[in-house]
Amino acid sequence: MAEAVRGRGASFNTANRFIPLYYEEDPSRIDCDGSGPATEFFRDKTRSIIASNDSPDVGFTHSINVYRGCEHGCSYCYARPYHEYLGLSAGLDFETKIMVKEDAPELLRRELMSPKWKPVTLGMSGVTDPYQPVERKTQLTRRCLEVLAEFRNPVGIVTKNRLVERDADLLSQLAQHNAACVHISITTLDNDLARIMEPRASQPFGRLEAIAALATAGIPVGVMAAPIIPGLNDHEIPSLLQAARDAGASFAGYTILRLPMSVADVFSAWLEQHFPDRKEKVLGRIRELRDGNLNESQFHRRMRGVGYWAEVIGDVFRLHKARLKFSQKPPELSTASFRRPGEQRSLFDE
Repeated sequence: MAEAVRGRGASFNTANRFIPLYYEEDPSRIDCDGSGPATEFFRDKTRSIIASNDSPDVGFTHSINVYRGCEHGCSYCYARPYHEYLGLSAGLDFETKIMVKEDAPELLRRELMSPKWKPVTLGMSGVTDPYQPVERKTQLTRRCLEVLAEFRNPVGIVTKNRLVERDADLLSQLAQHNAACVHISITTLDNDLARIMEPRASQPFGRLEAIAALATAGIPVGVMAAPIIPGLNDHEIPSLLQAARDAGASFAGYTILRLPMSVADVFSAWLEQHFPDRKEKVLGRIRELRDGNLNESQFHRRMRGVGYWAEVIGDVFRLHKARLKFSQKPPELSTASFRRPGEQRSLFDE
């Protein structure tokens, strides 16, 4: 088995299920800090930016993803297999070869200007995090938010990076029209666990500070305890919800880990490297939640699981959510204030 790579979630490249090609990374190609393969960025010349889905589990029907691949390096990330459609691996490639949609803001403006666009809430982070480290340089997410604020098109964001604080000004503008909410994803309050499980994401205290900053700015903000990993972080549910509530989160949600396709290999290797004594317990609990498998793709079941452990986790989460007086649901965002720049408006509009 490959050794753990400092600063990365995956330690190897899984085989691509579409291409019968496997390769080993050249060990001389490392980051300047010695933390494994250097991150590479590629221009993604996509011709559209708004994607649609028919899943009843994700809370939105349309989304924007300005990056493909994610440098945060979460070993459990369900989005890893998408890299295989690019001819790459769901392992190290996913977190070291990032596709950047440089034209995203211009494409978004063009699509919102089209008479065919019927305003709906757009999700940011339908696949990968919009605030991964490269966003500090590209500012593509911010520039897309500038477009959304101009059109007053509602947006919901999920991120585990405190960089979202930077855009509080734009999110606050949208929130004034009930057109923005943010979910901060927190998996653990244990800094040591977070450092190896989500190596290039913000530390837990930084995410809590982001919740506080957004709440102070009047932006609806909640916490996503995601994913809950039975046998590893499920015992943290009460303390995690308490910390988020104390920081200013007003709503809360959770998902339970699922391991689609090659993600199972990446996560299993990660467990072997970091928690060999707990590996079989964690994988065994996941199988109990997934009818004997490591993954469940069926709608209405894939996010929460089934069986005894799914019920225990759900009951604990609901109990503490009620105790802390979280809202039952995130706010319903509104398209009522949507406008197109230069479009003739009624005298009765604001």
